[in-house]
Amino acid sequence: MKLATAIVDGERRLGAITSDDTEIALLPGSLDDVVRSGTLESVRDAAAQAPTIALAGIRLAAPLSRFNRDILCTGWNYWDHFEESKGKREGQDPAEAPKHPTFFTKGPDTVIGPADDIAYDPDLSAKWDYEAEVVLVIGRDGRDIPEEQAWEHVFGFCVANDVSQRDLQRAHGGQWLKGKSIDATMPLGPWITTTDEIDDPYGLQIQCEINGELRQDASTKQMAFRFERLIAELSRGMTLRAGDVLLTGTPSGIGNARDPQVFLAEGDLVVTRVRGLGTLANRLTR
Repeated sequence: MKLATAIVDGERRLGAITSDDTEIALLPGSLDDVVRSGTLESVRDAAAQAPTIALAGIRLAAPLSRFNRDILCTGWNYWDHFEESKGKREGQDPAEAPKHPTFFTKGPDTVIGPADDIAYDPDLSAKWDYEAEVVLVIGRDGRDIPEEQAWEHVFGFCVANDVSQRDLQRAHGGQWLKGKSIDATMPLGPWITTTDEIDDPYGLQIQCEINGELRQDASTKQMAFRFERLIAELSRGMTLRAGDVLLTGTPSGIGNARDPQVFLAEGDLVVTRVRGLGTLANRLTR
């Protein structure tokens, strides 16, 4: 299924998107509750019987609005991205390629909807950058999860752009939290696609366009650490909770690594898409 959060008459509504992405069925409850409750089958039955309306003209919010904790994130998870940034991290280059996934977090107040404006503020940062990513949504609590059981704990996938402020990212002791946590800067959505809808999670094509120019174009088969490895390592000694959101890394093509560097500016349109998971379109606006 493709499950969304729609804004109807000013209220958040659970919605099921049709297979061709053109219509939506509005259902009782919230997507936050569905992810946490294990009631997907009853939602599937309700959606099969519910009338649908045109998706065009319906405003979609970020799929989730209640977060257990900060947004969980993965850095340097595509080797081409790791290599492209060598010597451009302003003294923060690791001595060698990581042997384990690199994890960090960003504040939940960063999250915006799939068509919402990104809250651009040039006084906060002069180096606004884009990072298209596949997102895993955890659907079952677990700790010390073996790789072979990882998918039992995943509810589904969605799309995010980890918009980052590179100068803030470098300025605070090498920790990424501040440069990743500016309010209203991370588009998430457009819906959650459940795992049973995806035949091959390593055949997902990730793209990012800035004002119509393709900047990132890669496949999840290029990941340094596979989805199962991320879940196994992150859950080691640390409980993952249903409703947790995990960004899984961005491929090459970021603005900071280009020569010359190219950063986002007011008015830029950032389009982020993952084939099979949907598209985000967000404009930087003061």
